[in-house]
Amino acid sequence: MFRYARSVAVAACLVSATSPALAQSHGTHQHNHGSSAHTAPYSPITMAEVEAAQQAWGNALVSISTEYDNKGFAAAKKLAETVLDSAYGYNMGPVLFKPTLTLAPQTFRTTRDGALAYFVGGNSEYKNDTGFALKSWRSYKVQNAGVIITGNSAISMGNVSLTDSKGNVTTVDKTWGYVRDGEGKLRIVLHHSSLPYTAK
Repeated sequence: MFRYARSVAVAACLVSATSPALAQSHGTHQHNHGSSAHTAPYSPITMAEVEAAQQAWGNALVSISTEYDNKGFAAAKKLAETVLDSAYGYNMGPVLFKPTLTLAPQTFRTTRDGALAYFVGGNSEYKNDTGFALKSWRSYKVQNAGVIITGNSAISMGNVSLTDSKGNVTTVDKTWGYVRDGEGKLRIVLHHSSLPYTAK
């Protein structure tokens, strides 16, 4: 199914790393896109790393919104592409990305193009996407209900609250899954978001 590093073939396609130097001594691995990357040794993820990755995600979302408001669509799209390439694991294989506001049959986005379309819109293949990251977000807060760290993988679940330029707050339920890439950096390989349930 997913072609992540050999070292985690029995651990739900997870990758580990400590440093590029150590990674180089453990051979290479071919990823889905045909490029080779070093397979890194096992290195447990820490709670501090998970929290830092969550904060970085929120900061990036706010930055994309601000870039759009100040410089327009092209600049926001370019920044969103940089964020996707830096934070998500699309360079390793498919990412399990289910955004908050998507319609079938495009509910689940396993490709970079699908994720980019959700964040900034402007893709004729995803006509319902209006650009979630372009909603004038100005601040971000995460409240974890729980974080499970299992060696070189981690999963978090909780609420994310986003405040826009008018002070309106949107709260979503968020689950992230993280693994390491061959350079030791945490990558998002699971991102599930939904609006909280409200009884009618």
